[in-house]
Amino acid sequence: MMAGGGTGGHVIPALAVARELRRRGHRCVFVGTRRGLEVRLVPPEGFPLKFIEIGPLKRVGLVRAGRTLAELPLRILQAWALLARLRAAAVFSMGGFAAGPVALAACLRRTPLVVMEPNAMPGFTNRRLGRWVTRALLSFPEAGRFFPPSKWEVTGLPVREEFFRLPPKPREAVLTVLITGGSQGSRTLNEAARGAWPLFRRGPVPVRLLHQTGPQAFAELAEAFRASGLEGEIMPFIDDMPAAFGRSDLVVCRSGAGAVAELAAAGKPSILVPFPYAADDHQLRNAEAMAAAGAARLVPDSEMNGARLYEEVTRLAQEPGRLEEMGEAARRQARPQAAARAAEVLEWAAGGGKK
Repeated sequence: MMAGGGTGGHVIPALAVARELRRRGHRCVFVGTRRGLEVRLVPPEGFPLKFIEIGPLKRVGLVRAGRTLAELPLRILQAWALLARLRAAAVFSMGGFAAGPVALAACLRRTPLVVMEPNAMPGFTNRRLGRWVTRALLSFPEAGRFFPPSKWEVTGLPVREEFFRLPPKPREAVLTVLITGGSQGSRTLNEAARGAWPLFRRGPVPVRLLHQTGPQAFAELAEAFRASGLEGEIMPFIDDMPAAFGRSDLVVCRSGAGAVAELAAAGKPSILVPFPYAADDHQLRNAEAMAAAGAARLVPDSEMNGARLYEEVTRLAQEPGRLEEMGEAARRQARPQAAARAAEVLEWAAGGGKK
């Protein structure tokens, strides 16, 4: 049983593991809510999707949190019944509030529970259940302190194979910088990019910008960019992100778990601007881990503007070999067999943990 949903960061890695399990001859059933991205992503992949409606506890008002707590016992009973009816051999949880009832029911039923925690700071559900998991699969060793020492290992997060296949990009006369705030864009990054355009235009380092703005800001930024005189492309959404990574010398982005895993897989140096309202400040912890590894520069959201973006890009471009060193450091963080290892661990757990 694959538990967890809501965002692509929860659903997409779980789908990668489910595909690997199906290839090995196993049956996977997803559990989520009707409000999450799993409704769009799971059925086209051919996996059954069951629903247990539950709300969040974090970053909501007291009334909403109280309602969720009041509903929790019933949702755990529903998850218990679902586990029993499907005779689930093991539960795989990506965390998040959608996974809570299933993970709790698994613990109560003593059904093997394998969690994948992609952030340096584990989410609320995984932190609370850490001591009862059968195995925790981590992306950052910093998260290991929330789980028994004998029960965790670093596997990384499943990432599309196309990122791993990207060769190192030789430096050219023009530096190509990819700026992306995710599918919906980032106001901070959009405004910083626009403020940096005239500085790049007059600066000593020729740049080409590839900028994913998100749909809301696209029209205004695209029109202004055409008048800037800079080389590059402004897009509301990038369909082929691996190809955009391949064209880039440097990536400027947020530091969600998926973005960080893609940077590592592609071996790309980055300037990371953590989203300041992420739960438990996990984006900051991810960025700190990448910066400590020498793979990224960390700029707080409150400090990112046009001048700072120009300064960071120019400084990195002018230090001989710096971008190449950062790219190599990023690639050292990559884990190319994350989905296969997760499937192996689930097979082991379903078999009673026997070697």
